[in-house]
Amino acid sequence: MRPYNEKISIYNGMASTIAMNFSNNFFPIFAITILSASNYQVGLISSLPPLMALLMTIPAAIMLNRAAEHKKLVATSILLARVMFLPIVVLVYLPSESMQAWAFLVIIALMSVPNTVATIGWQTLISSMISESRRGAFFSDRNRLLTMVGLVSTLIIGIVMKDASESVAAYQILFAIAFGFGLLEVFLLMKHDETPAHIDGPVMKKKLMDWSIFKHSGFVSFLIAALFFNFAWQMAWGIFNIYHVRVVGATVFWISMFSVGNMLMQILTFPLWKKWAEQRSNVRVFVWAAIGMASTPFLTVLSTNLYYLTFVQTISGFFLSGVVLLLFNLLLEQSPEASRTYCITTYNVLLAFMAFLAPQIGIWLLNAWGVEMAMYISSALRLLSAAVFFAVYLRYGKVPKALM
Repeated sequence: MRPYNEKISIYNGMASTIAMNFSNNFFPIFAITILSASNYQVGLISSLPPLMALLMTIPAAIMLNRAAEHKKLVATSILLARVMFLPIVVLVYLPSESMQAWAFLVIIALMSVPNTVATIGWQTLISSMISESRRGAFFSDRNRLLTMVGLVSTLIIGIVMKDASESVAAYQILFAIAFGFGLLEVFLLMKHDETPAHIDGPVMKKKLMDWSIFKHSGFVSFLIAALFFNFAWQMAWGIFNIYHVRVVGATVFWISMFSVGNMLMQILTFPLWKKWAEQRSNVRVFVWAAIGMASTPFLTVLSTNLYYLTFVQTISGFFLSGVVLLLFNLLLEQSPEASRTYCITTYNVLLAFMAFLAPQIGIWLLNAWGVEMAMYISSALRLLSAAVFFAVYLRYGKVPKALM
């Protein structure tokens, strides 16, 4: 029988997945079709959250390090973030589209402040609740189940909104439903059974940074490789949104179909990545996932046929499932237990910087050289990131424990 905290975490994740699927997944198309956002503003949808995360990660870590219990802090942060769905519902009543678009971006930025605390807090909370021996199986099962929920909810949205891509009321209903599931998410998070942390000595609780984490060569190598991969990966996010909506003319239905195909493939392949990671080292298997991710931007711009693009997004789900599973596992396994919060904080700070910078560079490349060349460059950088992870594997592959 699955332990109590694992069950509650899965239920909590299901509510969170539905809340996100009814909101974040459709922010770009909402901005383009309803708010008439520019390419630059569409890029900011991807860049603003990591920028706010960059500013908030260290204060969030200080709060978490000083808190004996993380559950209430994380729940409060999630509640504040989900409440921000309500202003999005009413911003369409502002007098001009330009004002609406900028107001939307301000709300996205403000929402990212509590989201940052929630993200780091949840990572810290769950790492203390799930034993290392259970993490591989638990996160594989959890990711697969949450992806199933995401698939069903996204499919429902696509069918219901098939002919409502330009309906303001339809988006308002979506975001209101997202708020409702956000409340359920908070309720289920509070049901977790957390044991208050007992940290020896006040110095550890008040310490801003533990620089000794950089003495762990395995962590440093993983950090460099992961940051470069995330930069190459996230650079194309804004380009994908613009290509799908402006160039291809995809509606909410087709955007949903892209997601459904992607998530269905993830559901089917999470167990495979888990099996391969157990048979080999996580970093070795991640190399293959990164190589696969490199093909997606290149394949996407070969055609504007919606059925073809659905196929490409479906295939990309195979490699994305490996990325989702292995990156977080590597972060937890690579972080020394005594300074795990500092490792997670450092990772998130640097990741936020990359996530802010990457979409902006992607949009700059799009404006300067066109969508096709921007996608080709993204594929090349993703492939190079696989080579960086392969270099890490060559260094640590013969001694997996050094990496894990």
